[in-house]
Amino acid sequence: MCLAIPARLVEKRDHDQAVVDLGGIRKPVSIALVPEAEVGDYVIVHVGHAIGMIDPEEAEKTLALFAEMQAMTGA
Repeated sequence: MCLAIPARLVEKRDHDQAVVDLGGIRKPVSIALVPEAEVGDYVIVHVGHAIGMIDPEEAEKTLALFAEMQAMTGA
């Protein structure tokens, strides 16, 4: 099963590249599919690509659920 996760865009770079924050870890991603994304926006990330935009409230709810699941599993 594949999972796409919300991440906050923290830096835009040249050639449709950007950096996102994934729970304190910064990762490079392609934003070719969401060129309208700006720093501070939340995007859905799947295998190194931002594949869509997400409302900040929904992103925060999803991230909170992930944190809750992590706490329950001890991972």
